[in-house]
Amino acid sequence: MIKSMTGFGQARHDDGALRINVEVKSLNSKYLDLGLKFPKQFSEKELDLRNLINDKLERGKISVSIEWERYGQEEVKQVYNEKLFLTYLENLKKLEASSKTLANNIFELALNSPDVIQNRLEPENIEDDWNAITKVLLNAITQCDEFRKAEGKSLAVKLKEYISVIDSSLANIIELDPKRVQKIRDRIKGNVTNFFGEEGYDKNRLEQEIIFYIEKLDIHEERVRLKTHLDYFLQILDEKQSNGKKLAFLSQEIGREINTIGSKANDAEIQKHVVAMKEELEKIKEQLNNVL
Repeated sequence: MIKSMTGFGQARHDDGALRINVEVKSLNSKYLDLGLKFPKQFSEKELDLRNLINDKLERGKISVSIEWERYGQEEVKQVYNEKLFLTYLENLKKLEASSKTLANNIFELALNSPDVIQNRLEPENIEDDWNAITKVLLNAITQCDEFRKAEGKSLAVKLKEYISVIDSSLANIIELDPKRVQKIRDRIKGNVTNFFGEEGYDKNRLEQEIIFYIEKLDIHEERVRLKTHLDYFLQILDEKQSNGKKLAFLSQEIGREINTIGSKANDAEIQKHVVAMKEELEKIKEQLNNVL
């Protein structure tokens, strides 16, 4: 079972005292690209938040928005450590005097210094509210993950269709291959006969050279490997874990075998099937960009 990296989840909580709204959006990305928007009162929880999202959603360009509000709470949601602020301010003034430079933003620098601005919430309230936020966040993440699974089912159907077309083209190539070998043999003999005449060459030597030439154009191993890759691709699609990176690597190997068959085939009919396989492979690679 594969998952898409496209997903959306939203969850809310409102008990009359506390309101929480969480949105989780996910798009495709090679790595985890996480954008967070949440109340600064919980800034110390950012690492926990990132670890939670990384564990649940793994990869993608993910945006998380958390809104939090306590009903009846005073408008002023932060207090200032006046003593600490004055200490910072005094030290900055000394630096200004010793450096003999004029600084116009000393007040702002002191105000934004560490621990000057403090939350009004007591530590136990912060912890309780964070626990509530975490529950709502997990609900939104679950919805996003279910969205990914549903999208993944649609992607799997398309990928299986593309693999089926490649497999069908490969079957046609397998059927054409013996005829191709015979045509090459006949063409070489015909060209030699036309050039030297019936008695102007060593037939045994010619046969040896033809065998050597045909061995260089042999595509049996490439056919076998390609069939194995196609079967393994379908097997991975049905595995419990989503393996987008493994499928992407396997698609490269499929492309390698198709290209080798095309370069060695030396046959117009087989080349038509090679082109068809390449077209389907491009579709596969495009879809795999959005597979987790």
